[in-house]
Amino acid sequence: MRVTIFGATGLLGKALMREWIGDAVTGLGSRDVDIRDRARVRQVVQETRPDWVVLSAAYTDVDGCESNADIAFAVNRDGAENVAIAAKEAGARLLFLSSDYVFDGKKATPYETDDSRNPQSVYGRTKAEAEVKLLALTRECCIVRTSWLFGTGGKCFPDTILKLAAGRPALDVVNDQRGSPTYVVDLARAIVSLCRRNAVGIVHATGAGDCTWFEFAQEIVQSAGLATTVRPVSSEQMARPAPRPAYSVLSASSLNALGIEMPGWQDALRRYLRERQG
Repeated sequence: MRVTIFGATGLLGKALMREWIGDAVTGLGSRDVDIRDRARVRQVVQETRPDWVVLSAAYTDVDGCESNADIAFAVNRDGAENVAIAAKEAGARLLFLSSDYVFDGKKATPYETDDSRNPQSVYGRTKAEAEVKLLALTRECCIVRTSWLFGTGGKCFPDTILKLAAGRPALDVVNDQRGSPTYVVDLARAIVSLCRRNAVGIVHATGAGDCTWFEFAQEIVQSAGLATTVRPVSSEQMARPAPRPAYSVLSASSLNALGIEMPGWQDALRRYLRERQG
């Protein structure tokens, strides 16, 4: 199988490049191709002749998207459409990475794949509009919604917490946003499996289980053997430019139906900490 990955230098992209074994994989970073450039996207897809195109390139700075909406839509929606058109022209299947931010966070039970999109932030709107465009454009598309990504080789929540905890006796972390932390190694393995199964439609893929950011931070500090105190605060106390969903746990039923299971987030965190040390 030939695979072309857009966003190969990002947190997930790096994990995909490491974990994808046994197939012919081409990894493209932002220096290789800007997905806003339709002609360049078409050129690289024609050159690499993939069976699958995996699009993990995105503008993922949620707060940055609020103040740079034009760029956010140009990359996350229009760029995704460029890649989808090129994939369709080349006869390739497309796997697109989407987000829990397409939902409003007002449910109290895990979101299913057919729940209504109602994004509350610019970032969420860019991903929701991309989903609609891609599903209208091609049936050979798999949309993978995920959440709370972490891993080595880039900025992520555990890395930030560990760096702050190393120099502070106490940390304040929000305790009213609940989701599922997802280790990029586990997500990369799930994506490989989805492509090998020729999956289509919308699939939810996150670490098993859920927690608040406060509970996640507590687990990080304790697992790392640090003495820092983690204190729960409200989102209102830690105001950010972009609204966050209060509850964005994604149901695993769509992934499990394909015979794929993701490990629990606590187990994933321990493996991340070992990878980070070694």
